[in-house]
Amino acid sequence: MSELKGTKVAILATHGFEESELTSPKKALEAQGIEVHVVAPERGSIRAWAETDWGAEYPVDKTLDEVSADDYDALQLPGGLFNPDTLRGNEQALEFTRAFFKAGKPVGAICHAPWILINAEVVEGRRLTSVASVSQDLTNAGAKWEDAEVVCDSALVTSRTPADLNAFNAKLIEEIKEGKHRKQHA
Repeated sequence: MSELKGTKVAILATHGFEESELTSPKKALEAQGIEVHVVAPERGSIRAWAETDWGAEYPVDKTLDEVSADDYDALQLPGGLFNPDTLRGNEQALEFTRAFFKAGKPVGAICHAPWILINAEVVEGRRLTSVASVSQDLTNAGAKWEDAEVVCDSALVTSRTPADLNAFNAKLIEEIKEGKHRKQHA
């Protein structure tokens, strides 16, 4: 556990994130001794989507105005339908995301979260997966979509749905342990 002590990960989310896609990675990362901050465009709290209805409120640790990718060792993007749809239209969220790619830091994205990566223009030529309904969007953006539990391409870890969370969490932790990779195109 002490191997990752001092490591910091940002989870970028806003209202309508899929609850398990934030809580499960957060718990897995914290179990490794990693400090995790929920980063959002707004202060206060953000409300989860819990599969079929609105879920609990979760506190925001930092706002986008208060952070930089330089503050963190990795980024995790939960899915849900509303959350990535909102964030992909937020230039500050896109720039924050791009900065992790420019620095070669690990990034994890699950379910609909690759929408953010498409708008951040970091998927062209990369292998990744997502929820099936986003596959054509990724292909159109120049990505190589695969129907797999977890896909890792140069520190970019992607998975399809909450059913893949165990594999997603394990691979994201593995990539964080490896640290920075060669500069990713961004």
